[in-house]
Amino acid sequence: MMEKLKKTKPYPIALLTVVVLVSVSLLMALNSVTAPIIEARREAEIQMMLENIFPQMTDFVYQDDLYYIMENDQEAGYAFIAAGSGYGGEMSIIVGLDTDMRIKDISIISHQETPGLGSKIQEEAFTDQFKGLDITQIDLTRDQGQIDAITGATVSSEAVVQAIKEEMEQKLQVID
Repeated sequence: MMEKLKKTKPYPIALLTVVVLVSVSLLMALNSVTAPIIEARREAEIQMMLENIFPQMTDFVYQDDLYYIMENDQEAGYAFIAAGSGYGGEMSIIVGLDTDMRIKDISIISHQETPGLGSKIQEEAFTDQFKGLDITQIDLTRDQGQIDAITGATVSSEAVVQAIKEEMEQKLQVID
């Protein structure tokens, strides 16, 4: 009986449907277990980056996609996440602003740039160039800005600059 059933045309379709449904169910269950863990780790990583940018930080409030940095119940600065697309793919950057709306520091959260070339965007030699700059100074030197592009990684450098500049323009409107 089973052999005769296996030879019919609906059997492979029914079997495949059952396998797909079981697989999807297992993936959904696994995702529901791991998603909160992944989110908690991401939040801890962001908090650590905020503490590196604002060493005197005692607390922060996250509102309207903006981190309001507190130091002894006083507003000490702001931070936001800028996203862009570089040579290798998507990148995320956390940007800290002081109360004068100048960049305090930046830190690359994630990127997919070429190791040894575009990955140099996360080195201090590149990121330190942003310190103390206001919105009008954020551009590559070839565009009359203050940021020197990384040799051989102009696309990656430009992606960081554009992501920060575009997001900073939006966040300054929210802060004001």
